[in-house]
Amino acid sequence: MNSEAQVRPTNRAGSDTDAARPALAGLADALPPHVWFCVSAIFHYLGPAFAVLLFAQVGVLGMAWLRIATAALVFAPLTRPWTVFARADRSARLLLLAFGACLAVMNCAFYLALDRLPISLVAAIEFVGTIGVAMVGLRTPRNFAALAIAVAGTLLLIDVKWSSDPVGLFWAFLNGALFIGYIVLGHRIARTGLGVAGLGTAMAIAFLVVLPVGLIEALPAFSAPQLMIAGIGVGICSSVIPYICDQLAMARLPRASFALMLSLLPLTATLIGVVVLRQVPSLTDCLGIALVVAGVAMHKPAPE
Repeated sequence: MNSEAQVRPTNRAGSDTDAARPALAGLADALPPHVWFCVSAIFHYLGPAFAVLLFAQVGVLGMAWLRIATAALVFAPLTRPWTVFARADRSARLLLLAFGACLAVMNCAFYLALDRLPISLVAAIEFVGTIGVAMVGLRTPRNFAALAIAVAGTLLLIDVKWSSDPVGLFWAFLNGALFIGYIVLGHRIARTGLGVAGLGTAMAIAFLVVLPVGLIEALPAFSAPQLMIAGIGVGICSSVIPYICDQLAMARLPRASFALMLSLLPLTATLIGVVVLRQVPSLTDCLGIALVVAGVAMHKPAPE
């Protein structure tokens, strides 16, 4: 997911973040895990949909810059990324650098794709990669069938209309490829025990990567308070709320259950595209979306 949903909430980054874990656990137990996932599913694409509306004023890369900067600033006091990076060993530092770079480029590619293609198509391409990750860990007839169904749905969504925009498709497929990298690196971060602290550190690194890329386009927001507030809102909706809700959901959901619920996200993206962006899908598009949802729901992730 430009879902960042796969990072585990474990944390060994220091006494400050360790002390916060009981509070996080209490918050996670306050509501059923499915509620946290549904909140994440809504905000995962609601933030980017609002970002599309601001592209004309701030620019595509400017919005990506504001999104990452907002998330980095929110996570910084909670995770103290400078401390986490200083205490990490060499392999963990390289992992954090790779994760941060992946987040930065993935978010930029995601927004560049949304600037040219409907959000439902971008989401569909993103989740074909998710099934591909499942196949790496578990090559079964069921997963091959799931991938074939999802690919068929994506091809229906691309159709002739969008196949004439190779640049848009390039960014969409790059985002999908980086989403695979995000999942793989996110799980490795989780296995090191860094958890939320690792996520916050990677977000700070992502901000450093994107700093020279989108700063110029983001400058108009600094002289327009309304634009700045809107950009901050997009960052919170896109990266902060869904990231935290995913952590709260995954703290209590088995990986198989979480993977099954991911099938809701292409549908969520389509509905938000209709409501916010007035991107009404055709009957063929609806069939393609249904096939992608079926493929994601059908796939089976590798055991923990």
